[in-house]
Amino acid sequence: MGLLLYGSKGSAVLRLQQALNKEGFDLQADGHFGKKTEDAVMSLQQRYGLLVDGIAGDEVREVLGYYGDTRLHLEESDLIDAATQLDVDLPAVKAVHTIESKGHGFLADGRPVILFERHIMLRRLKEHGVDPEPWLKDDRYTGVVNVRSGGYIGGADEHNRLSAASTIHADAALESCSWGLFQIMGYHWQRLGYDSIHQFVALMAEHERNQLEAFVRFVKHDSAIHRALQRHDWTDFARRYNGSGYAKNRYDTKLAAAWDMHRKGIAGGEQ
Repeated sequence: MGLLLYGSKGSAVLRLQQALNKEGFDLQADGHFGKKTEDAVMSLQQRYGLLVDGIAGDEVREVLGYYGDTRLHLEESDLIDAATQLDVDLPAVKAVHTIESKGHGFLADGRPVILFERHIMLRRLKEHGVDPEPWLKDDRYTGVVNVRSGGYIGGADEHNRLSAASTIHADAALESCSWGLFQIMGYHWQRLGYDSIHQFVALMAEHERNQLEAFVRFVKHDSAIHRALQRHDWTDFARRYNGSGYAKNRYDTKLAAAWDMHRKGIAGGEQ
């Protein structure tokens, strides 16, 4: 289904509306995600202690019986706590959550969402004192060791790339993935205060709350990113958080729009 939000249309919205009506809402099941559907989603999120943003993602799907278990997922109170720790407004944290995470930190099979970075694997091998040249020259490993970024497959297949890289060097492979909702790179484990890459990964695989905690630590550790988040400078934040490709992917404008959406949601009565 993906993320459904105000303005979405189609059969997925129709199914959402039908499921919401079974929860006691009185919606016209017309396949159009309008204000009444948004209000119903927010009410449902409040009812179950979820993040209240009016966006129907995995958590909403789960409580409506699409699949799964909500125990791994964030609640509204977690985002409020993170905003307090970072001394930023709640819409700022929600904006990053919306744009960076696409609404979920776990795959349907229960494994954490990851993205394997093959160019980082090259660097981490060198950091661990391993010569990467044999794998650079072997065409079978271009997807996991490369001077260039890319090679992404997405979803569960990223774990297959991780497994392949782990046959070369397990720790370097884990450090070469971004983990969870906020895509925190594994190689940051030490400077963020984790005991080992293995402790970091275990926590990322345990609960979205731990993934949020890694984001809080990451922002606190980088004063420039922290200041950009506090003053809603989305261009500076995106440049520092997402890298040089931020403009091509429009992360800055997406973050600004998400912040404005969540700001208006709170102003309109969101708890």
